[in-house]
Amino acid sequence: MIVSSDPAPAYAQAVQALTDGLARLGVAPAQISQSFASDLALRLQSDQAPRQDIFVALGSEAAQVLLARKVPAPVLCALLPRSSFERLLRSNGRVMSGRLSAIYLDQPLARQLTLVRLALPQAGRLGVLWGPESFGNARSLQLQAAAYGVSLSEVVLGRVEDLSTSLPELLADSDVLLALPDPLVFNSSTIQNILLSSFRARVPMVAFSPAYVRAGAVLALYTTPEQAGQQAAEQVWQVLQGKPLPDHPTEPNDFEVGVNAHVARSLGLTFDGISLRLALRRLERLP
Repeated sequence: MIVSSDPAPAYAQAVQALTDGLARLGVAPAQISQSFASDLALRLQSDQAPRQDIFVALGSEAAQVLLARKVPAPVLCALLPRSSFERLLRSNGRVMSGRLSAIYLDQPLARQLTLVRLALPQAGRLGVLWGPESFGNARSLQLQAAAYGVSLSEVVLGRVEDLSTSLPELLADSDVLLALPDPLVFNSSTIQNILLSSFRARVPMVAFSPAYVRAGAVLALYTTPEQAGQQAAEQVWQVLQGKPLPDHPTEPNDFEVGVNAHVARSLGLTFDGISLRLALRRLERLP
């Protein structure tokens, strides 16, 4: 059973890719059922848990429904960031196992650093805005940046009001701004200010969403819903073959590199998103 958080297009695209992927592997359409999180929650409250071989939760709301009650089948969570899944594990007293796993939307830090090195080899100072949810990655990024020969300029925000004073200081000490998902730092009310400030400071921003590229980020590294759905299909197939889910989180095995050519030209830069994606895949030895 595929459980979507809501009817949003991103979930529909992931569902289509997941069902198409399973069909190519030999799973008949009649063996696949679908539900929205709200509908499944009502069934579970009535102790009417559907009999399935595996549940796939798309998004945080769907994951919450399935983690809140121990359904009698493995649960694979996808299309959600690491911070959301870890928060759901804590709040529901759950741990990852061969019956509960996740495919994160977050790109590996090493992949993001490699993109910066490929696209902006002259950038020696990397600026990062940390918030409460993303700060758990700080030590890992510090170690990996050191291995890449990049120095970090970091600001830790405890409240969004601090952005107006912290951001100019950070940009003055950075060659590139790496945006990492955190709802306090990057949201609909802050992104325009961050993008405008970085543009005026001539500090290109590397983001995590195609929407941010359209808004003015020079580059973005992200996994599409279709790519996430295909990766989920591969793990579901393994379970249907009698194997357990991975007892550790899985990172995206496919991705895109988005480019805002207009902003890049304004900063005196030129990028080819297709070439950057292929170079990243070659370095990671991905097929």
